[in-house]
Amino acid sequence: MQEEERPQTPARDSSLIRPYARTGGRTTARHDLRLETLLSTDEERLHRANNDQAAMMRLCLQPRSVAEISALMKIPLGVTRVLLSDLITLNLVAVHEPGDKPNMALLERVLSGLRRL
Repeated sequence: MQEEERPQTPARDSSLIRPYARTGGRTTARHDLRLETLLSTDEERLHRANNDQAAMMRLCLQPRSVAEISALMKIPLGVTRVLLSDLITLNLVAVHEPGDKPNMALLERVLSGLRRL
């Protein structure tokens, strides 16, 4: 008689569990952060952060997009948005939203430079 095979229990993917645990199970950010939204911080704010916050904030010492931060931290985008939203609420990072209208002076300089080529 053949021994009955036991179904294997799928291993938990701890790489997904840990990031969502960092948000306390929250999946919705308080702030509407688009992929291209830029965030930045400075050394002074960095010193006010706890260790968990500081890792993400170090990336923001240079302006970075939400998508870039998510990729560099290797955590899901939803988790990144929740954690960044917390940092915004605590005034630990600054948000730089793109303007509704293009900067005409910049566009004119670019056009002038292209014409000179």
